[in-house]
Amino acid sequence: MALELTAEMKQELASVAKQIVAPGKGILAADESTGTMGKRLASIGVENVEDNRRKFRQLLFTSSKELGRYISGVILFHETLYQKDDQGTPFVQVLKDNGIIPGIKVDKGVVQLLGTSAETTTQGLDDLGKRCAQYRADGAQFAKWRCVLKITASTPSELAIQENAHVLARYASICQQNGIVPIVEPEVIPDGDHSLPVCQKVTQRVLAATYKALHDHNVFLEGTLLKPNMVTEGASYQTKALPAEVAKATVVTLARTVPAAVPGIVFLSGGQSEERASINLSAINSCPGTKPWALSFSFGRALQASALKAWQGKVENTASSQEEFLKRAKANGSATLGKYAGEGADSAAASQSLFVSNHVY
Repeated sequence: MALELTAEMKQELASVAKQIVAPGKGILAADESTGTMGKRLASIGVENVEDNRRKFRQLLFTSSKELGRYISGVILFHETLYQKDDQGTPFVQVLKDNGIIPGIKVDKGVVQLLGTSAETTTQGLDDLGKRCAQYRADGAQFAKWRCVLKITASTPSELAIQENAHVLARYASICQQNGIVPIVEPEVIPDGDHSLPVCQKVTQRVLAATYKALHDHNVFLEGTLLKPNMVTEGASYQTKALPAEVAKATVVTLARTVPAAVPGIVFLSGGQSEERASINLSAINSCPGTKPWALSFSFGRALQASALKAWQGKVENTASSQEEFLKRAKANGSATLGKYAGEGADSAAASQSLFVSNHVY
């Protein structure tokens, strides 16, 4: 007898996916690994120990009761899922009390593919079913898995595209069997000096292969979300594309590749500055064209950079740091409605590029 999702499971998955991409809301990606969080803390001279990581996440999660107006979900790292605030309340409960859905990063990082030009696939499938069942029991309702593809004269190879599409489809299938909404993230990273049209062409190839694999693996699309890169020029390209150019290329790419059954697309910021990410998201939402899905955000650095800079690891800076975070959350909430006009440009790190070469989490 074929294994199928029940009608009740499908209904729950679809409901959670829709809640995450409700109008005016998006995702805070607070799923940086211990090592990556260490780099963030080092930039402000703070020691990378568990309590400092906890304190910064607590600052974000408890910034205001207003937070739930702009943030629908938070992606957590394994450590963070089990941490508590200063009063002993689990972070999962803190988020739920604010109407925010807890999520979890479940991939175990990238490994190189033999015979390729330093291309990668993502590991973590072996025990994923067991981990998803436990995470679901512990309060997570959605998950994230990141695959990485890069643009050079010889990449991405067909092997890398197909392998990563297959891995994402297996991950999505396993998540859904365990009652967790999978966020599918095939990121075409911005490293390189390629033009906007080149990024568009590659992103289309990657997304087309990804959705073919999801279909082949019987993934219930209405209970998934897509987390792609915006279509932009390479980080080293001489000319920055205008928001309207990024928007048109991105919308056309998605219209050609993403089925209308997918309820929402939550863009990653890809090293863009906080301000550029918000402005481009707003332009995408106000761009004419076929857009049957909600177009939202799943930002990490582009929501946290100003807050981190304002915090500096000092208790007395908590309120000002939370104010910076809320400013960015509100800006991106407006951007999902196509209504952001740059009013958050005075954030502490709003215009600073957040690009990191070969970025890992």
